[in-house]
Amino acid sequence: MFRIRRINIIMAMILVVGFSVSLYGDGFIVVHHHGHTIRPPHPRPIPPPRPYPHPFPLEVKYHRVNVKIDGQVAVTHIDQSFYNPTPYRLEGYYLFPIPANAVIKKFSMFVNGKELEAELLDAKKARKIYEDIVRRQRDPALLEYMGRGVFKARIFPIEPRSEKRVKMSYTEVLNKDNRTIEYIYPLNTEKFSAKPLKDVSINVDIKSGESIKSIYCPTHEAEIVRKGDKHAIVSFEEKNTKPDIDFKLYYSTDNEKFGFSLLSYKKENQDGYFFLSLSPGYTSKEDEISEKDITFVLDVSGSMAGEKLKQAKKALRFCVENLNKGDSFEIIRFSTEAEALFNGLVTASENNRDKAREFIDNLRAIGGTNIDEALNLAFKMKKTKGRPYMIIFMTDGKPTIGETDEKTLVKKIKDANISHTRIFTFGIGNDINTHLLDKITELTRAYRTYISEKEDIEIKVSNFYTNVQSPILTDIQLDFGRGIKVSKVYPRDLPDLFKGSSLTIMGRYQGHGDAEIVLNGKVKNKKREFEFKGKDGFVSGDSSDSEKNDFIPPLWAARRVGYLLDQIRLHGKDKELVDEITQLARTYGIITPYTSYLIVEDEKENTRRRVIREEDQTLAQVAGRAPGFYKRNLEEYSGMKSKYGADSVRASKEVQQLNTAANYAQAKPGKSRMTYRDKEGMIQNVTAQVRNIQGRAVYNIGNNWVDSQIQQQKTQQSKRIQFASDEYFELIKKEPLSAQFLALGKNVRFVLNNTLYEIYE
Repeated sequence: MFRIRRINIIMAMILVVGFSVSLYGDGFIVVHHHGHTIRPPHPRPIPPPRPYPHPFPLEVKYHRVNVKIDGQVAVTHIDQSFYNPTPYRLEGYYLFPIPANAVIKKFSMFVNGKELEAELLDAKKARKIYEDIVRRQRDPALLEYMGRGVFKARIFPIEPRSEKRVKMSYTEVLNKDNRTIEYIYPLNTEKFSAKPLKDVSINVDIKSGESIKSIYCPTHEAEIVRKGDKHAIVSFEEKNTKPDIDFKLYYSTDNEKFGFSLLSYKKENQDGYFFLSLSPGYTSKEDEISEKDITFVLDVSGSMAGEKLKQAKKALRFCVENLNKGDSFEIIRFSTEAEALFNGLVTASENNRDKAREFIDNLRAIGGTNIDEALNLAFKMKKTKGRPYMIIFMTDGKPTIGETDEKTLVKKIKDANISHTRIFTFGIGNDINTHLLDKITELTRAYRTYISEKEDIEIKVSNFYTNVQSPILTDIQLDFGRGIKVSKVYPRDLPDLFKGSSLTIMGRYQGHGDAEIVLNGKVKNKKREFEFKGKDGFVSGDSSDSEKNDFIPPLWAARRVGYLLDQIRLHGKDKELVDEITQLARTYGIITPYTSYLIVEDEKENTRRRVIREEDQTLAQVAGRAPGFYKRNLEEYSGMKSKYGADSVRASKEVQQLNTAANYAQAKPGKSRMTYRDKEGMIQNVTAQVRNIQGRAVYNIGNNWVDSQIQQQKTQQSKRIQFASDEYFELIKKEPLSAQFLALGKNVRFVLNNTLYEIYE
């Protein structure tokens, strides 16, 4: 075992002239070429295969990662299988940039039953290897590893058309900052990959001596399963994928009533960004769960006949079966008229549940859609003072009976909702007025859900109800203290906190220093106050902060863009909103079918007016290379404002996804529709051609990379530097952060410390 000084773990695949490199995950294999020939094959001739379409000789069959975290100690186990599809026996080196404060526990690769030996190179020796390859082979990929050590093992032979399995494990002590523990596993390989990874999986098993409160993965759609108050499992799995960001996991531990997790990011002379997670944890005592009043309002108009009503009835039964002791409930069915089961809220006794089951069984679909009468009846319920009251509203149609005008109906709901009841809407199918349902949820500070004809209503509704079943803290308010001024905070209206849930809040801030956050709310109708103090919770923006937590700005921007798009959808176009969406989307890489049109339109106009140069464009350059790209996105943007139909439903779902984005995947709605065919006939995807570096987006245009910040820099120094020149390597020594940009390619234009650098071949 070897102890390694603090470095960051990163993976890469290197393509060079004298070396061919294959990497699909944490480690990579450098395959040696002897001049222009490879080590001879077996004595027995092997028929040549079809021409290999890519210079990377090795493929990966699978890449599996299993992590066990106990307290702050993480043990990471890696299992990779490389495949040699060529007819040649190859020789190479397995390289692995070492994690911070790591202890290599085991490395296993066997040839003819003999385990290969490995060695560790310190950062100085590793830097020489990296720089020599960049100089001689003219590939900048290794630049991002400058300052890091490396684990190295010679691998021979790599037999033709056979697999070579690599297994290793390492231990590291994880950082804990303001009660928040961070685990990072590198998956940033897509820019080097000739083919997608066939199988990628990460499984993280967390155990703690203290209660695990919030668990948050900002980079991937990870599944989080809580096994208890002090045990949780986080997993991520994909097949045929090209990962382009590292896997990051954050979680907080303490034995306080509520868990706080605060992270921040700030660049010098700019407002900062903060991420705050609140969680009551996995378990709560029964006497801490608030009793609630809830009314279920179900559309049973003629259009609900058949499978839709059958599934809706199952969902309603699930909710009734899972009412908590002490809850009160009511069921309203509506079509041409609205009818309540009990004519008032009743306790969730077994007798009342039996009546509800019978009522649900007897529901039949017939008549029109009287939303006005149904919601008016729900508002008239006599609620228990001080208890949370919510309405779950399910419909598959637009109003056809009673008040049908959208504006008038929304006003009537606003006037009737004197108790600030939240209405959670479920729109079924496409024959609905999405603007009406979205305005209802916006007005009542709730959440909307749309269920397509092919989706299961029961699953959607029951999953939602499970999350809101047990209120812990209601009527939430936050006070950030005197020293910090926050703005543009999302979600704008804070929802209630429920058992086993967490609330993620993102916003901008001014000032810096220790955090003194006060959380106010009600526990079982009694006012409670919880305080969080964190040293240096809001960073100042000096150079030491430059790389830390840079996932926050693009996720905050996604939420801000989602909110602004909703305002345009529901309340009409406004130039100031359009301008802000355009700037945010371009700066932070929030590239969707709706925002891409605005960016292209803006850049075309600014180029015509000579506000920006053509080479400073981002998506407008893509549009110029891809016929039909601009027109298709114009149609998407126009369709976003439709009130009815499939386009309207899709836009509502995708905009809300932005508005609540909790990871990078959710910040890219409509990604599958962002493809185009380039001039070489290859299919590309715009969202895959954007990288976030130091909290902002950099765009790949052909063979060039363009920093989005260039358009915002009005006055700046300019330096033009040739790739791999002495001046090029001097820049890396003088400005270490420049390596993040330089590693993108040989032609990069970026801004660093108010200087525009242009790297060219």
